[in-house]
Amino acid sequence: MTLDLARDLPAALADRAAAWRLIADIAAFWGTPLLPGGGWSDAQLDAAEARLGLKLPAALREAHRLLGNRPELTSNQDTLLPPERLYVDQDCLVYRVENQSCAYWGIPLAALDQEDPPTVVWPDVAPSVQLEITPWTASFSAECLGIVLAEPLLDDGAHVEGGEVDPADLTGWTELPRVHAEAVDTRYFARPDALLVLQGGAWLAVRAVDEEALDAICEELPEVGG
Repeated sequence: MTLDLARDLPAALADRAAAWRLIADIAAFWGTPLLPGGGWSDAQLDAAEARLGLKLPAALREAHRLLGNRPELTSNQDTLLPPERLYVDQDCLVYRVENQSCAYWGIPLAALDQEDPPTVVWPDVAPSVQLEITPWTASFSAECLGIVLAEPLLDDGAHVEGGEVDPADLTGWTELPRVHAEAVDTRYFARPDALLVLQGGAWLAVRAVDEEALDAICEELPEVGG
C-alpha cells in the first residue's frame, strides 16, 4: 500500500479519530496491520483505574485498546507500559519508560479530565539535581503518532539502519509536520519507500519497505549503516 504522511499527518495531529486511522495505515504499510486482540481489554483498563484510583483519559484507553499489545509498533526501544504497569510519579500518570530508565513520559494528573490530554517528559536524575518536567506533545494521540512513526524504525527484524547525517543531505525526502513540542529535537522525513526519524540534529533511524530500497538509501547517505 501507499502512505502519504505529508498529506494525512496534519489532520491526524488535529483529530484523534484521524490519528487512529493513520496509525492503522502506518501499521499496514509496514506489513503489520492492526488486528483484533492487538490491544488491551476494557476489563484490563478498568482494573488499572481501580488500582490507581483515577480515571484514564479517553485517548489513552482508545490507544491501548487499539495497539497496546503490539510491541513491534510501540516498544522496540522505549516501552509503552501495559495497563497493569501504569503508575503515578511526579504528579503524572507514567505511561512510557525509556529503555534504560533514563527518561519517563507522563500525563499530568491535572490534565486527566481531558479526553486527549497533553504529555510531558522528564529525565532520571539524582536526588540532588533539580528535576525539570518539559512539554512533549500537545495531545496523547499525537504522542501515539510519534511512537508509531519512530518505534518501527528500531525493529531489528525489519529493513532498518541507523547512523548520523547532515539534514541538508536529505534531498528527495519530505519533512513531515512537527509532532512534538518545539523544544523537542525530533524530526520525521518520508519518501514513498521509507521513513526516517532524525534526533539531536544528526542521529537517525531509517526503515525501508525492502532490502533494495534500504541499500539505495545507504548508497545515497554513506553515514547510514557505516
